[in-house]
Amino acid sequence: MLYRKNLLRFGVPAVTLALALTACGGGDGGSKKSNSKSKDEAPAAGSHAKDKPAEDKPTGGGALGAGKSATGKVKEGATPVTYEVLAQKVDVGTEADTQKLVRDPKKAKGLVPAVAHLKFTHKGGGVVKETPDAADTTEIWADGRRGGLVIGASEDAPGCDDPLDIEGWKQGESHVLCETYLVPKGSKGLEVHWAEKEDGEPYVWKFAGK
Repeated sequence: MLYRKNLLRFGVPAVTLALALTACGGGDGGSKKSNSKSKDEAPAAGSHAKDKPAEDKPTGGGALGAGKSATGKVKEGATPVTYEVLAQKVDVGTEADTQKLVRDPKKAKGLVPAVAHLKFTHKGGGVVKETPDAADTTEIWADGRRGGLVIGASEDAPGCDDPLDIEGWKQGESHVLCETYLVPKGSKGLEVHWAEKEDGEPYVWKFAGK
């Protein structure tokens, strides 16, 4: 994940560079996680996973209901860390917001930013001493197609923690880590995908479009 960390350290230029390198609307073959189990209806909202022991939470990917968390293990450097993960919401912006993020607005016509807010709670393992990789596998899908990742655009979003400011993340502590994707304006169904590793089966949370 060194590439992403380096982009973040360079700030705004990273946004335009990342957009140029990432295909928006990846289609069926745009992601390793295209075989998601999100087709089935998720469990009803209100059955929050925090009411269950950690061992009873879903593992290995699949659709999750609103307010339901999953447990996954991420390797932070050489340290394996177990996280409880909950996709809280997706904030959808406007085309005017997109123009502020990209170098060439014409190439992003009809696209709007969608910011996924994921709460990560350190449940076990060593202290995370450097910038965490926990949110790096987050994706946003809109109406069945993967959006285009914009690196470095979420750090100033309301309610989001800047991963570069996180040092010494200990067990019991939580942070809200966000990712920004460009999706087609007017998308009806949004999905937040998160997996333990790049080629892992994702957990999927569904949200209504704007």
